[in-house]
Amino acid sequence: MTSIFENLTNPALLFFILGIFASQVNNDLKIPDNSSKFISIYLLLSIGFKGGHELSHNTVDFEVFGSMFLGFLLASMIPLIAFFIIKRKENVENAGAIAASYGSVSAVTFVTAISFLDFEHVAFGGHMIAVMALMEAPAIIVGILLIRMHNKDTEQSSSTSLKSILSHSINNASVLLIIGSLIIGFLASERQAEGLIPFTTDIFKGFLAVFLLDMGIRAGREIGSMKKNGPFLVLFASAMPFVHGLIALLLASIFTSDPGNLLLFAILGASASYIAVPAAMKNAVPQANPGLFLPMALGITFPINVIIGIPFYFFIISKIV
Repeated sequence: MTSIFENLTNPALLFFILGIFASQVNNDLKIPDNSSKFISIYLLLSIGFKGGHELSHNTVDFEVFGSMFLGFLLASMIPLIAFFIIKRKENVENAGAIAASYGSVSAVTFVTAISFLDFEHVAFGGHMIAVMALMEAPAIIVGILLIRMHNKDTEQSSSTSLKSILSHSINNASVLLIIGSLIIGFLASERQAEGLIPFTTDIFKGFLAVFLLDMGIRAGREIGSMKKNGPFLVLFASAMPFVHGLIALLLASIFTSDPGNLLLFAILGASASYIAVPAAMKNAVPQANPGLFLPMALGITFPINVIIGIPFYFFIISKIV
């Protein structure tokens, strides 16, 4: 119980809860948009660089290749599961967009999980950064293909080609930044990496706290908009991340027994995209309603993963490893 209490009193997590509280009491607390964008760039740059430098110390082995394959498999499989569940209640376009959201990943949730591991003094493999980046595009492509396969009118009316979808997914700013930072970190010498420690490590937790405060404010604002969409979507956004996370954890145990890597796989499976997918769907499937998949991912799944999911998976891992 003491360990669980310490996890829940992580300052970054408490700042996130503070942001939710501020939005619910209609406080005018707000992080300027430009500052929020800068901090998100910093977090992705920092985590990519540190992961790349850590990867340079590791040998490319079965676990690395297996992890890459598993990431691709999860990003392709989870949208299929989600699509056929959601399609019972929603139209094809909305089902595909929600499926893509839950098959793709949240970089912020991933960074929060890394902060949690740092808080617990648990190491993780640098290749997990590459796994996260790899999982962005497949889910978007699968979601759009499912829409086109089940709705011929959408296919005929959409001028967006598969090539442009793939290009948009891979050329997403977040993906480009984290892959580029990963490569730069991999190429940096030990001396060069040490020179960046004050920037990439020492101030990381402070910036994460401010960013999670901002995300708490945004998530709190989205919670209310889900009430009008009925209990089904709320239940899906609350329960399915745990199903996906446990599936990811089970499959990841085939390739690794490392607690840090297992936690990151669980949270990658459980997380939902609220940045890359809305941008892609706006261009490829404008008929999809962002008033559904955006509040689900940001207003419900994100807070549940950050507040409950991360410590829950870590507790399970601590019992089985």
